[in-house]
Amino acid sequence: MSKYLQIADYLTLFLDNEVKKTGIQKVVVGLSGGLDSAVVAILAQKAFGNDLLCVKMPSHYSSQSSLDDADELCRDFGLHAITCSIELMLRSYEKMNSDLNNLRKGNFSSRMRMATLFDISAKENALVLGTSNKSELMLGYGTLYGDLASAVNPIGDLYKSEVFELAKYLGVSKSIIKKPPSADLWDGQSDEADLGYSYAQLDAAMKLYVDERLSREKVIEKGINAKMLDMIIKRIFRNHFKRKMPIIAKLTSRTLNHDFNYPRDITL
Repeated sequence: MSKYLQIADYLTLFLDNEVKKTGIQKVVVGLSGGLDSAVVAILAQKAFGNDLLCVKMPSHYSSQSSLDDADELCRDFGLHAITCSIELMLRSYEKMNSDLNNLRKGNFSSRMRMATLFDISAKENALVLGTSNKSELMLGYGTLYGDLASAVNPIGDLYKSEVFELAKYLGVSKSIIKKPPSADLWDGQSDEADLGYSYAQLDAAMKLYVDERLSREKVIEKGINAKMLDMIIKRIFRNHFKRKMPIIAKLTSRTLNHDFNYPRDITL
């Protein structure tokens, strides 16, 4: 049995178990035309079949190739999808804020998409599935309450390079697998250009530093670029707040997220 067959089977069971233990039967996924959302959508279809709803949320910055790739994925795998454009919301905000830079524009777009997705989930009585991979989560390369938000995330412990391999196993089209990763948050936006290194380079370093827990010096001895590693370490610790629930000031003997932490699926 191949590694990615085992991973796909496990994640399918994980999704079915984690969603249905809440008493909810349906899920929604934001479909961008990119790799991560494609993988999550296919896994969700395996787990939920017709109880999966994919939502395409383009803006005026979305590339035609992303729109075409999302449509091709839906045709290839028989995914049920709807389109809810955020263009009018984003254009209105841009008119009110002429000083928007790319970072603010990207964050606002990401949060508008997630607000749309959660509203649809309320309408459909469904849970929102996350599409952030481990590379993005460790580096903090995502928007708090935007693309980092979800109820259940099946790929958060897979590095981007591993998501590529899982996508190949699942049969995702080559047009999605081969194109440069981008969230289409502004014209010409590219993940790897933003980060300064390829995901293959970043993942190789993080596997040593995060998973194997090697020291900075030991990682460099393995041939990892020191400048890149320092950037990674800085981002991991600087963005740790994005990986945690908001910190609550402790005033009593039972404080949420301090010492009042029941399991998520606890029942009476």
